[in-house]
Amino acid sequence: MTIAITGPVCKPVSGIVDCSGARIRAHYRHLATVVTIRGEIDAVNVEQVSEYVRRFVLGDHPIVLDLSALDHFSSAGLGLLCVLDEECRAADVEWVVVANPTINALLGEPDEVMFPVTTSVHGALRNLADAITWRRQVVLPLVKKSA
Repeated sequence: MTIAITGPVCKPVSGIVDCSGARIRAHYRHLATVVTIRGEIDAVNVEQVSEYVRRFVLGDHPIVLDLSALDHFSSAGLGLLCVLDEECRAADVEWVVVANPTINALLGEPDEVMFPVTTSVHGALRNLADAITWRRQVVLPLVKKSA
């Protein structure tokens, strides 16, 4: 008889997915998919959390990863951000992290941060809306000239 040893499994409970202490909830909004994680991200659950979050890298719909309510974010969580950044770049999907002071301390000085970071979901959505407006202002005159 063979027994398979597996890591922690993410379990859905009332619209929230629990990945060994990280509670994840995704909201599809007009401008982006907001993925909120509460609880903790550490070496025990980072792979499961990463796997679950990466499923939201779809088409050209931006992702807002809201980590502002995390109680604990270990350095293992930086791997989650690296993987998400890599997948979003490959899929040409915009994304942003909503960080709390603990996460900001791990990421380093604001001018040295490798990831797009903001302090609120509202701010992230506003920045995405501004980027869309800017692209429209740049592209629309080009389309009119070629017509």
